[in-house]
Amino acid sequence: MACLFQSEFAMQANLMLLFAAAIWGFSFVAQRLGMDFLEPFAFNGLRFLLGSLSLLPLIFFFSRQRRRSGIAPEAQSSLLKGGLIAGSLLFIAATLQQVGLLYTTAAKAGFITGLYLIIVPIIGILLKHSTGLNTWLGAMLAVVGLYLLSINEDFSMSFGDLLQFIGALFWAMHILVIDHFSSRINPLKLSSAQFMVCGLLSLGVSLVIETPSLSAALAGWQPLLYAGLISVGVAYTLQVVGQKGANPAHAAIILSLESLFAAVGGVWMLGESLSARGWLGCTLMMSGMLLSQIRWPKNADLAVN
Repeated sequence: MACLFQSEFAMQANLMLLFAAAIWGFSFVAQRLGMDFLEPFAFNGLRFLLGSLSLLPLIFFFSRQRRRSGIAPEAQSSLLKGGLIAGSLLFIAATLQQVGLLYTTAAKAGFITGLYLIIVPIIGILLKHSTGLNTWLGAMLAVVGLYLLSINEDFSMSFGDLLQFIGALFWAMHILVIDHFSSRINPLKLSSAQFMVCGLLSLGVSLVIETPSLSAALAGWQPLLYAGLISVGVAYTLQVVGQKGANPAHAAIILSLESLFAAVGGVWMLGESLSARGWLGCTLMMSGMLLSQIRWPKNADLAVN
């Protein structure tokens, strides 16, 4: 009976993570549609500020539980430092992604952004982390896939795809920074703080170089609500709860399906299309991402000291 209960709980956890991946994947569609009403920095500013506020009820709930358990709160200086660093990197990565969506499709953006799953362990080598053979094999598949998806016959890459690729590098650095601070700071508080920093930086730039207006924000309330409230508040809650009951390896693989949902959303909701070469590239990139998340035996790891 206990095994059956654990199995059902793990299945529920995996479903939560799958819903989170789907929400994040379809968020690329919302981001693309949002720019029919708002310019990139204005959309990101409002989106991340809304996302930051959407996490406050969760923060209040878990903080009350921690106080009841007698757990001391985190140092505010660490929260401020982590929020500023992570939020600044998030601002750069989100800006590159949002501006890039003006020049490429949601399907391509989803797959190219997903390369951060492979870039993270490769950057980790510089930090004396160990990496496995599967990461290198996954990276090779992803590089071939990226070539098929984004490199043209004259060996050039579109401006939008290039921005998404550079953005993937910053998403990877952002993940490493979050990993560094998450052991010292409550993840929910860190997320809310970084979203607030990113939102304020985006709005600041928008006020200087764009012409944001309340009427435009109200007209684009649907994509804003999805990208800010659903993509952050709901999906993050599903991830936090789901990862408590899911196998870590399974969780990583399920969450990597975000790229696939982005492609489905782009084709289904935006009428985007890819050539046979492009779909082959997406397949190879997806395979590389999944391969990089598989946990192999420790003797297959290539430690760099």
